Amino acid sequence: MTELKKWITTALLTLLLLPAMAQQKADTTYTFRFVPQKDMFYVPWNGNDMELARLLECIESNKTDILDGKLPLYVDGYCNSLNGEKENLAIAKIRSNRVKSELITRAGIKEESFITRNHPAEGDFVTVRLTVPAEETTVSDVEAEAQRKAEAERLAAEKRAEQERLAEEQRKAEEARLAAEKAEAEKAAQQNTLADTPSETKITNDYHLSLRANLLRWATLTPDLGVEWRICPSWGIAVNGSWTSWSWSDKDRRYALWEVAPEVRYYMGEKKAWYLGAMFKAGQFNYKLSDTGKQGDLMGGGITAGYQLRLNKALDLDFNLGLGYLNADYEKYEVIDGVRVRRGNGTKDWWGPINAGVTLVWKLF
Repeated sequence: MTELKKWITTALLTLLLLPAMAQQKADTTYTFRFVPQKDMFYVPWNGNDMELARLLECIESNKTDILDGKLPLYVDGYCNSLNGEKENLAIAKIRSNRVKSELITRAGIKEESFITRNHPAEGDFVTVRLTVPAEETTVSDVEAEAQRKAEAERLAAEKRAEQERLAEEQRKAEEARLAAEKAEAEKAAQQNTLADTPSETKITNDYHLSLRANLLRWATLTPDLGVEWRICPSWGIAVNGSWTSWSWSDKDRRYALWEVAPEVRYYMGEKKAWYLGAMFKAGQFNYKLSDTGKQGDLMGGGITAGYQLRLNKALDLDFNLGLGYLNADYEKYEVIDGVRVRRGNGTKDWWGPINAGVTLVWKLF
């Protein structure tokens, strides 16, 4: 009978101590991780969703004691990924508030149920802890501190790994930049070498003095010669002169003239082949192609334009056209028994083409 009493007494003591033992083990810490330097609470990220589900289940089981203030929720915010203590503390505070807002919304508890502390150190996370009276939490506090230190070490290791990764990426980017600069320098050197080498793709008319002959004038039996002085690759001064004197039908028909045409030119483009210019023209003429002849002076000028086609190293072909104004003052005459008889005066103004040429250019030097 005595043995039975002892067994019953032991069983009753065990049943009475089980709640206390369970209460000692109820001091549990829940950790929510944050992206370094960020304050947003990403629930599905890095196991936060599972940790939140465990915490909500625990709150639901102890909701009455929590709302009555018997079982407070200890919230600790941490941040050490920014430069200064003030900035880290501000981010830690925002992180704690975001976790509390999530619990208030999902579990229906109040702000008064939380005891909040923030720390500018250890890592980038927030812990929520349910505690029992102080005398029974010694073991749980030690465990929580060990867990925080382990989490801080893990985050520090992750941060070092991230810094090493960024340093490696920066090293590779610097190598790529140096390689690109080297390739660009080699390309520029090659282009400069090609630019210094004579080629058909880049030719400038770099002569200083040339002789000219307008082939169109020669085709009309009017000899034409000229000279051009290139002051620089872009500017030139040309002077052309024409002279002819023909008669036939026992000198009853006549074709004679002389002209001088100075011109200033501006050459354009990479090859200096196209040009614009200004021309002045003066001369005298004597035409008798019918019974009445005309003899007088002409003067005028205008704008010229043209293109020089390179034939070889010494020769170019110059295509040009001039538009402007010419004035001719002349006397009319007839020839009677070999004597010129004056028949009056005349004048004529002309607006339009004043010059045209296909000129062979011989570059002297």
